[in-house]
Amino acid sequence: MKSIRHTLVSEGPTDANLIPVINWTLRQVGGVSLPEGKRAEFWRLPAKPVGLAERLVKAVELYPCEVLFVHRDADRESPDTRVAEIREAFAVVEKRGIRLPAVAVVPVRMMEAWLCFDEQAIRRAAGHPNGTSPLGLPPLKRVESRPDPKSDLQNALLAASGLSGRRLKKFNTAAAFWRIVECIEDFSPLRELQAFQTFEKSIQALSENRWQPVLYG
Repeated sequence: MKSIRHTLVSEGPTDANLIPVINWTLRQVGGVSLPEGKRAEFWRLPAKPVGLAERLVKAVELYPCEVLFVHRDADRESPDTRVAEIREAFAVVEKRGIRLPAVAVVPVRMMEAWLCFDEQAIRRAAGHPNGTSPLGLPPLKRVESRPDPKSDLQNALLAASGLSGRRLKKFNTAAAFWRIVECIEDFSPLRELQAFQTFEKSIQALSENRWQPVLYG
């Protein structure tokens, strides 16, 4: 399969940063050379879908695709619990007559844990690529056990900026956050993480099963 359209149903707008991760994995193990992904956006709708199942149905309606990616952060729950919630919602979608493959994307804690590994990308996103100040990032193998990877990433961006005083207070960490994935070319270090291993195996199964319309995860 040379090209594929996929739609990401996620928890918040910044989770669109998962799309480059998905695209990279589709190219590496999914046999897709030209992945094209979009995040399903519902905020402009006069009547927003309520609940995960309704959001999946509306996503397929508004963003036609060949495969759905369904993101839930594990937060304080186990990944298995989140996957079970996705599976339950997907069963509702199937009962509505929608038949297409779907992949569960469940980072441990939160999505930001998957962006804490590339120090150089963080420095470039912060606008100070040649900086040498310590960023305070946890070792990758421990990032899934951190209580708040989002704060870890924000603090790393502030440290990477090389700014101080008023300029540091004005530094836009939200804008820099969006730039991180644009600065990462290789996501293979994430293979150290159990959650990413599970996600990659799901993509492999999707490809090996020739894109059969079931939930992988």
